[in-house]
Amino acid sequence: MVDTTLVQVGKNLTEAMKILEDGQRGLEERPEGSLFSRASIPGPLLEVGQDVATILHRIHSLIHEGEEGEDKPNPHRMQNVGEQGHIALLGHSLAAYISVLDRERLRTLTTRILSDTTLWLCRLFRYENGSAYFHEDDREGLVKVCRLVIHACYDDYASEGFAVFSSKQPVIYQSASGRPGLGQHLCNQLGLPLSNLCTVPCNTLFGSQHQMDIALLEKFIKEDLESGKFPLLLIANAGTPGAGHTDKLGRLRDLCDQYKMWLHVEGVNLATLVMGEATSAVTAAPRCDSMTLTPGPWLGLPAVSAVTLYRHEDPALSLAAGLTSSQPVAKLRGLPLWLSLQYLGHSGIIQKITHAITLTQQLLQNLKSMSSIKTSVEDELNSPVVLFRFSQEISAASSSGSVEAYCAGEKEAHDAFNRWLGKELARMVPASGVEVVELEDEGTCVRFSPLLTAADLGTQPEDVDNVIKKLLELVPLMTSTMSLRQDFKEETHQRSPYLRYIEELSWPGLGAVRYEPQVEGIDDSRRTKEIKKINTELLKKLQELDTDIVFSSGLEYTGEEDCIFISMVADDVDVSELVETIVTLGRDIEENGRLLENMTEVVRKGIREAELELLKSNDEKLMEEGLLRQLPVVGSVLNWFSPVQASVKGRTFNLAAGSLDSTEVTYSTKAQSGRSPLKDSPTLSSEKLQGQKLFRRSAAGSDSISESSSVGQAEGSTNIRSSISICVPEEDSASQHIPEEIPESNRQTNHDQVEDKALLEEKKLEGQDGQSS
Repeated sequence: MVDTTLVQVGKNLTEAMKILEDGQRGLEERPEGSLFSRASIPGPLLEVGQDVATILHRIHSLIHEGEEGEDKPNPHRMQNVGEQGHIALLGHSLAAYISVLDRERLRTLTTRILSDTTLWLCRLFRYENGSAYFHEDDREGLVKVCRLVIHACYDDYASEGFAVFSSKQPVIYQSASGRPGLGQHLCNQLGLPLSNLCTVPCNTLFGSQHQMDIALLEKFIKEDLESGKFPLLLIANAGTPGAGHTDKLGRLRDLCDQYKMWLHVEGVNLATLVMGEATSAVTAAPRCDSMTLTPGPWLGLPAVSAVTLYRHEDPALSLAAGLTSSQPVAKLRGLPLWLSLQYLGHSGIIQKITHAITLTQQLLQNLKSMSSIKTSVEDELNSPVVLFRFSQEISAASSSGSVEAYCAGEKEAHDAFNRWLGKELARMVPASGVEVVELEDEGTCVRFSPLLTAADLGTQPEDVDNVIKKLLELVPLMTSTMSLRQDFKEETHQRSPYLRYIEELSWPGLGAVRYEPQVEGIDDSRRTKEIKKINTELLKKLQELDTDIVFSSGLEYTGEEDCIFISMVADDVDVSELVETIVTLGRDIEENGRLLENMTEVVRKGIREAELELLKSNDEKLMEEGLLRQLPVVGSVLNWFSPVQASVKGRTFNLAAGSLDSTEVTYSTKAQSGRSPLKDSPTLSSEKLQGQKLFRRSAAGSDSISESSSVGQAEGSTNIRSSISICVPEEDSASQHIPEEIPESNRQTNHDQVEDKALLEEKKLEGQDGQSS
């Protein structure tokens, strides 16, 4: 007999998942009036109830609310929920249904679910005679275990509480490479001061630098015993959060037995216990007193609780510590895992763990062939975590600069490059699950831990191949950039004081510069505004150039303002040309800005001088023509009988010289002086080969590019017209109208050139008259 309610629960979950996963169909099928905008989300409860489909559409809109303005949706934003994920989600729905059963049936069912799940997990992870505690927070199991140990070691703790600690203070030991904040959280939950927490350093001379120093741990234990303290519990790692290394669990087990301490183990490497051939470092983990497992990430099961397996013979103490509960509903936390383990089966669980280990081996074998990539693994045969980082030898890092100058920021520069490398790989191959980690000794590294990500993201061997392919593209770019950093710094220093090199080691690129305007006599506030204005305009012009180099403000990496950051560059980039172009464009912007600032005052001065010249010309005209010609009627009669040949006398205003010159020669030759156009200055692109980008050295004759071409007349530079002609014809002197002419090329009037041109034209006309005669 099939329970129709259970069937309906499964059907409803299937329909809900289809609606949430098929967002496009959900948006099309949404009825009118049910659209929810951001402004309508925080509102009062509707008077009329909504159907399930409408509520699910609303949840979908809330999930994808931030994707409205994105150009491309991220397909890996959410976990890859497969069929086994649906089973885990079904477990939560069934738990709600089972909780309404009658008490006796509920108790029987929950006991069976808890017993089955505990048995399966203990057999999978080789943990005999253990009990299981299911919890949402993966740290909660350790907190409960600590309470269990306190109850077991302090008989009067249940009645007297913290007063029992007055005679013997408990001490909890943890590794320096353990999970950050775990010890502090444990003390806060237990109400213990941080002085009861002892952090043991890792090895410095022998063994892995991520393993706990056992000799130093034993020394700390002896010192605590001599001071009247009580060693309570030791937290060991089977896969550190950063590097994935495992402590020497066998020796730690013997040490805990010697001093009667509780040993707790946690870490991602515990997942390899399900394999037939686990590593020797992990095989000692089942001997511990308790260990915390996180099967959800390992198997790709969403919303599955973590599990803490422990051994203890007194059920009353387990109940007092909170590891067991008398409420049947609390036992339903293991229902999603109970369903998922049955769906996957023993072989399916082993296949997922083996698949993750295979991916790490595939990546590790390919990384070994890259000279500039250094790897760090605990076991090259079965390590579930691979660390790698870009590293370049000092001797190859500077082609012409000093090694000492490079060594000063070697580690910081490599950390910046590896941080950029990890982010680029995660962006280019999101299904790989690579991430950036910061380690104390190695620095910044890229971590590949498929046990934590492969099941969720669906990582396949093709994704690892794509990671290798992208590395082959990015590593040469990083190598060339690292090699040219010192050259770029020296070239920038040679252009001082116009360019200032910004020592920003956190920038993953060629470097950063700031153009410094050469202006004197201004205060600091005005100088800061001038620097910001020029560098902002300079950055825009550099971004308009036809080049593969990326110029940016770098604000996402550093707090330096008003700077120009140059990205990664290829090995054929001409650093000298690049720096010279930056200087040239900056000087053009500075000079043009200075000319624009002075133009207003110069033009105003020229207009005043032109007005004085107009008054003077009017007085000369009055003296030349006489007083009678100025009378309205008499002047017209005299002009009719005896016309006056008035000469055109105007003035041209030279903006560059700031002076007024006569236009008499201009009108006599019927040509504006200085109108001969100049040839356009060569640009950077005019000297490049067809299709070649800027700042790239050509295959032959890379040194033939003259310095003047790179100084540049860069694309997009502003040409300021430098002269204004104010021509005043004598006939229009009464109206004082001043027409202005702005030549496009010449800045000064060359009278001799105009006179020579007129003389040549006259000789040419005389020769033509002689031939005709």
